[in-house]
Amino acid sequence: AGTMTIGIVSAKGRTLDSERAAPGGGRFSAADVIQTDAAINPGNSGGPLINLRGEVIGVNRAIRTESSTASGEPVNSGIGFAVSINIVRRVLPALIANGKYDYPYLGMNSLPEVGLLQAEALGLPQTSGVYVTGVTAGGPANKAGVRPDSGTAEGGMAGNGDLIVAIDGHPVQVFGELISYLIGNVAAGQTVTLTILRKGETLELKVLVGARP
Repeated sequence: AGTMTIGIVSAKGRTLDSERAAPGGGRFSAADVIQTDAAINPGNSGGPLINLRGEVIGVNRAIRTESSTASGEPVNSGIGFAVSINIVRRVLPALIANGKYDYPYLGMNSLPEVGLLQAEALGLPQTSGVYVTGVTAGGPANKAGVRPDSGTAEGGMAGNGDLIVAIDGHPVQVFGELISYLIGNVAAGQTVTLTILRKGETLELKVLVGARP
């Protein structure tokens, strides 16, 4: 009635687009996702990802697919994704007790990561950090004074956005690390401290985290 496949964990802290649309366009991000090359096939979502000690470390969620069969079934390209058990431990008790879970929410968009060419083009002092490209009007980041890139008429970037380098003193290299920390350690209604670089200055902003709409 069931099958087992085997592989390795090739990455932790990945992000995936959520099924839910975010205010102002785009989609929310699902964070702290485990990437594995153990085969996950259509219908396997919801099954456990287990380590060699028999411990459940994640719940299988999605596969990367670039093609489909003649009948339209997606074909696994060898990359699968599972929700981290750390997230399950936070969400499941709330679902059992209340029927819902309020994900923490900052209300901001950013580059997935900052490459060397992007850092040079934007005049950023480093390639690590979360470069803010947009904030939701009236959202937590907007109220705290986080500044996004103002952009240009051609749709490019002006290089005047904030670069977040730490949250609550924990350094962040890429957007996925910021969201993973937020989802795994912070609840709606708590306050976090963002360390940002802005025009050569290091600033700390207190952000009252909201509940995701």
